[in-house]
Amino acid sequence: MLDYPTLKIIWWLLVGVLLIGFAIMDGHDMGVGTLLPFVGRSDDERRVIINTVGPHWDGNQVWFITGGGAIFAAWPLVYATAFSGFYWAMLAVLWALFFRPVGFDYRSKIHHPTWRSAWDWGLFVGGAVPPLIFGVAFGNLLQGVPFQFDAFMVSTYTGTFWQLLNPFALLCGVLSSAMITMHGGIYLAHRTEGEVQRRARRAAAWAALVAVLAFLAAGAWLRWGGIDGYAITSAIDPAAPSNPMAKTVARSAGAWWANYGKVPALWLLPALGVAGALAGAALSGAGRTLLAFVASALSLAGIIGTAGAAMFPFVMPSSSLPQASLTIWDCVSSHFTLGLMFWVALIFVPIVVSYTGWAYRVMRGKVTAEHIRANEHSAY
Repeated sequence: MLDYPTLKIIWWLLVGVLLIGFAIMDGHDMGVGTLLPFVGRSDDERRVIINTVGPHWDGNQVWFITGGGAIFAAWPLVYATAFSGFYWAMLAVLWALFFRPVGFDYRSKIHHPTWRSAWDWGLFVGGAVPPLIFGVAFGNLLQGVPFQFDAFMVSTYTGTFWQLLNPFALLCGVLSSAMITMHGGIYLAHRTEGEVQRRARRAAAWAALVAVLAFLAAGAWLRWGGIDGYAITSAIDPAAPSNPMAKTVARSAGAWWANYGKVPALWLLPALGVAGALAGAALSGAGRTLLAFVASALSLAGIIGTAGAAMFPFVMPSSSLPQASLTIWDCVSSHFTLGLMFWVALIFVPIVVSYTGWAYRVMRGKVTAEHIRANEHSAY
């Protein structure tokens, strides 16, 4: 079996892969939902848009479920603390997600404009709200979350829901929403044609521009805007059992940039985030939509990876008691649990990826209004 410190690193990487996979796969579904009321101007056009993601959205949401399950099993302290502090935010995500299965299944059951319009806006909520909240959550992680542990290692959240909606976190929410909308617009341009495709390309280009500007603004704010980072100031034993209180942590300006100074190659991540978004918009406008989708996916990976690399080894910093901050060394499950989960992931993640690739290959091609009319009872 792999040693404990190696497994801690591996699971940090695997959770990151699952989060990026969720952003890429379920993200383009959410991006399409966000654009639905604006890119689709008629009922036929909106049905075309819905049918680009209809056959895949529920399978893609498995990435979200798997990511949550992996955090629960690999980082139980993070799961418990996050769902305590972000309780109402997570409920808002779940409430928004309720609109997706119901909207997909019931929107076309009744041929009435009011009924269908209502479900179109429901699908918009299901696509737009989760990325916004996830971005706000990441913004709060970078600032530190107000929690601490008592003598029995029970976490206590000392903030309020409204404190989560601070200016920097909202900027991160804009970034998250823009990059997901960009990704969905590029996917929509790849699967459609005509006026819908033209509007999707234009929306993707604007979203890419907003994403790049918000990404650069967030980076500048972290560096020069007075947001302190976190650094471990005591010796740590990577092989020791989890105990968040067995270290000392200091907050200092520029601490989130320390890893980039130690490993200059990490600068490739933010470069990929910016270049991928701009390349995705340009390639989509030039009609190279498949390459544009790949570039957009790389942009998402770069942006998420930038935040992960900056925070390493922190997973959930504490602003009220820095010593209680959760890191990959002290918030994890046992050696046996991480080892067992590693082999399960090694077997099943490739199966999921292979099946997903096969499903997209089988159902590839353009979705048109003619196809919808010819398959009235089987299309969404």
